[in-house]
Amino acid sequence: MAAPSKRTGVGGGGAGCWVALFLAAVALRPAGAVSEPTTVAFDVRPGGVEHSFSQNVGPGDKFTCTFTYASQGGTNEQWQMSLGTSEDHQHFTCTIWRPQGKSYLYFTQFKAEVRGAEIEYAMAYSKAAFERESDVPLKSEEFQVTKTAVAHRPGAFKAELSKLVIVAKEAHGEL
Repeated sequence: MAAPSKRTGVGGGGAGCWVALFLAAVALRPAGAVSEPTTVAFDVRPGGVEHSFSQNVGPGDKFTCTFTYASQGGTNEQWQMSLGTSEDHQHFTCTIWRPQGKSYLYFTQFKAEVRGAEIEYAMAYSKAAFERESDVPLKSEEFQVTKTAVAHRPGAFKAELSKLVIVAKEAHGEL
């Protein structure tokens, strides 16, 4: 199992349990508990130039997830962004990944940001699960998690990225 981000423990020890339950609910999708996730394909383009891809979810598009990156080598890769909300629209998930598993691009930077919510759990992976392979998490020193973003850590990130997972809760004071 992947090691939790440093923000997992924020607000008490129950965050990790909530994340496990929420992810299980998404996987099992009991009627009415979690909205049907929206998945959108997009191209990750090399060339060393910064690119962004963004999607909204929730009533009135109250949550936004934006993936910003720069990469080198190879050709375009098709990636996907999936977003879903809890039944009460207080939590949402944003998963960004390469469905074919490992990316062959060399990422010079990455950042996934959320708007309208604060991150309760985030994890970055150098390899996404594919066929019989499992997710391979980045080492905790390669990325950092704040209230609203998960991003590479300059000087420590080893340029391999294939998946990001964020679980966030509606920010206090926002509608």
